[in-house]
Amino acid sequence: MEFHRFYLLVILSILCSQSRAETTGSVFFIDSSSNQFFRKATDDVTKPDLILDTEAGAAVSVLLGFAPPSTLSAASSTKLNQILVPNPFNRPRAVFMLEVRGVDGLYSELLAKDNAISGSILSSKIAFGSEKSEIQLPAEDEVSVVSLDEPFADLTDKEISTFASWMGGVYDYDTAETLNGELIIPLANGANMKLHMSKKADREFTASLLSLVRNLRNAMDMHEDLSHGTRSPAELLTGSFDGIKILREQYRTEGSAQHGMELLLSTLSKIYNELQDAYKGQIVGVIFCSGEASMESSKMLDVSFAPQRSGRLLEENKLPRDTVLEVLLVRGILAWTTGIILLVSTLIGICFLFNMPLTRDTLLYSNVKLD
Repeated sequence: MEFHRFYLLVILSILCSQSRAETTGSVFFIDSSSNQFFRKATDDVTKPDLILDTEAGAAVSVLLGFAPPSTLSAASSTKLNQILVPNPFNRPRAVFMLEVRGVDGLYSELLAKDNAISGSILSSKIAFGSEKSEIQLPAEDEVSVVSLDEPFADLTDKEISTFASWMGGVYDYDTAETLNGELIIPLANGANMKLHMSKKADREFTASLLSLVRNLRNAMDMHEDLSHGTRSPAELLTGSFDGIKILREQYRTEGSAQHGMELLLSTLSKIYNELQDAYKGQIVGVIFCSGEASMESSKMLDVSFAPQRSGRLLEENKLPRDTVLEVLLVRGILAWTTGIILLVSTLIGICFLFNMPLTRDTLLYSNVKLD
């Protein structure tokens, strides 16, 4: 009886550890507005209902123009074929990858709408394993990885007012007191998103949204510089957005988080159009959504580079110092001996040339006819 109870406890602990180890979410592949890099819903190919984080990382590597990892299984390769257009010569070589935390299935459905962001969207569930997956890339000189997580340290009322005008809203503030105004942005559903800068959660949400926009525009400027260079590396723009998680933790209401998600989608729609113009349609988006509001700040997918190939070290570097000195002495003696022999041979040859008789050589100067 005790053995069966112990066996049951072991099974339950294994199941509980597995349930805690895996996290599920949603992934959205946003195609280019002028080119097709992903499968469309009308294609006669079955779309995967669930993909793994390793498969998502392999898809990003292929989109950047690199081969998928050699450890990818046949089943995972089939899923990639169900997501990507099977044309190795048609890759964007630029990916905008964003992780949105604190977004459950209800809010992620807003992203799946056709008019949420310009370009067709292919969505699927994603499972994150116990060990963090990586996007495997070649050497750093072949791909440019741009971080979009630079914080907005110098948030001002002027910056917020400029953002409000860009989004078609207003920012009512008092010039006598900084960061104490009200930001009002109209949403697609007819409602208004109101954010009070005097509230910490609203201010942090606004700062995270403005930092995302500014970092993306800095990435566009960097792309302009790279496009004029002799080499054009692949570009990965990667970042995370915690604004929705901040609103959910602060207000504990679904309305605030939903309005925040709609404002994020409106902002992404406008900035994604700018990305398409800057990259001339050669960029796609990959957005991960997770409902875990208490998720750690570390990213779901890390980026790893292949180790640099270095020249082979001489074997004597691993030998004792005395042995190395003996080898160097022998090599030096052989080099000097060979040099002296060649020098003496050259001098002897020159002497024979100067002492040659001046008579005509019968073999060289005779008209020999070979039958």
